[in-house]
Amino acid sequence: MQAARGTALTGPPAETGQPGEAGQPGRRRVRLLLLVAAGVYLADVISKIIVVATLSDRQVRLLGGLLTLDLLRNSGAAFSIGTSLTIGFTLIALGVVFFILRTSRRLRSVPWAVTLGLLLGGATGNLTDRLLRSPGAFRGDVVDWIQLPHWPVFNVADSAIVCGGVLAVLLAARGYRLDGTRDGLNGTRDGSAGPAGLPGPSGPGGPAAGERGGAAGDSRA
Repeated sequence: MQAARGTALTGPPAETGQPGEAGQPGRRRVRLLLLVAAGVYLADVISKIIVVATLSDRQVRLLGGLLTLDLLRNSGAAFSIGTSLTIGFTLIALGVVFFILRTSRRLRSVPWAVTLGLLLGGATGNLTDRLLRSPGAFRGDVVDWIQLPHWPVFNVADSAIVCGGVLAVLLAARGYRLDGTRDGLNGTRDGSAGPAGLPGPSGPGGPAAGERGGAAGDSRA
């Protein structure tokens, strides 16, 4: 009785999952998304403040004309597209922000966290201009200031949106999902089945070892 009680007292503790333990990876991915979005947003807002204060009446050419800093007020979408649809683009930006925040509840993938962070930071950067700059709320002009040869003038937020969009297409094409899984992978984590349903490797004492042991016992008999 005492030995049994001693074994019970000193044995390995029962596995008890801590509340919310399964949600830890998801929360870390959401934090990464928000950090990326905050970095893009701050870079966009600060750069626009500096550009408005210093480039209102002049251009700055750099790298032999390869890069030009030129202030432009844009009432349209990215790269000056749709200049007569300012309110519509504002509502679309609000919808994008809401969709990303809602989707983040299922987020378990680092690449998707970075991708959605770029999209969220870019959308909120330009949305801030729409809401706060002249000529008025929901109709404000976006500040663009980066110009490359044979390319429309853009800003940091536009760059983040384009990069996020390209990454989203690549991740979707390669089968990466928001929950961290990937399409086309049939193997299981416990090694019970490998690709195409083939048996996985067995460790010491596993089924394969037991079969070999049984076969050896039969031969000895």
